Amino acid sequence: MTQYFLTIPHDTAEEPTMESMQEMDPAELEAMMAAVDRFNTALNDAGAFVHAGGLQPPSTAVTVDATGAEAKRTPGPFVEATEYVGGFWIIDAPDEETAITWAEQCSAALQSRIEVRALQEAPE
Repeated sequence: MTQYFLTIPHDTAEEPTMESMQEMDPAELEAMMAAVDRFNTALNDAGAFVHAGGLQPPSTAVTVDATGAEAKRTPGPFVEATEYVGGFWIIDAPDEETAITWAEQCSAALQSRIEVRALQEAPE
């Protein structure tokens, strides 16, 4: 079975975090969290859930480059962008269509766009 990476794009100007989500209307936040919980439960019940997580914003990143004689650590993301990955799911799905169907459910739960990409498989 192929694993797929479902990602949640965020706008760099906003850098939403769990703390900033507390500024949302409490009823809207509760409804969204319940919808995501239902989505996660459905993934688990279907045996499709592998892993999920939320990422801190790019401003918290450190880029490490140890390709030279000395390792370099640079504060910030490795690329400037107007959008970034804010969170993700890794799921098992038999095919891309199934992964996209899961992404549609995720998008509806979060009221956000979701990108779907297959993870590369090991060479034979």
